Amino acid sequence: MSDTPVIGVLALQGDVREHLIALASADALARPVRRPDELAEVDGLVIPGGESTTMSKLAVLFGMMEPLRERVRAGMPVYGTCAGMILLAEKILDPRSGQETVGGIGMIVRRNAFGRQNESFEAAVEVAGIDGGPVEGVFIRAPWVESVGAEAEVIAEHGGHIVAVRQRNVLATSFHPELTGDHRVHALFVDMVRAVK
Repeated sequence: MSDTPVIGVLALQGDVREHLIALASADALARPVRRPDELAEVDGLVIPGGESTTMSKLAVLFGMMEPLRERVRAGMPVYGTCAGMILLAEKILDPRSGQETVGGIGMIVRRNAFGRQNESFEAAVEVAGIDGGPVEGVFIRAPWVESVGAEAEVIAEHGGHIVAVRQRNVLATSFHPELTGDHRVHALFVDMVRAVK
């Protein structure tokens, strides 16, 4: 049996291509996922950045929301960046009308907490479990985590705010490592997928 995990990138909206490249560089077989039958064929899934309200509505429209929830509950490894982090939260502060989440991490997130698009920035972020110094994170209308439940592990903070969390097989960052050429966070996720494959 191949040790190369098949990892999907939810391709409803957002920066899909960059994640496919980052996953491939971390020795995964990466493919876009838009439909429930495609979701059923992957060992793990990345939920990319984008617009969380739009992604939530498209997931419902494409019949993906319930299959996503079921796979996450069943233990499929999932990694969410930015909007993906919001979708993996149990609760959103000030959600838009009709906005749903997949869940998976016992955390409360605040949307656009770091400011608007024109306040985007890059920062070096120390991430627990990743060797080789800080990860370069790109923050674009990024959320932060207001609080976490007992099972969630905070693995990075920036400016006094929680920006990366892991709970069992679910990983989330409020920043975009896929935009930097540093693929260590993706390598960590590929290892998480390999461990349960």
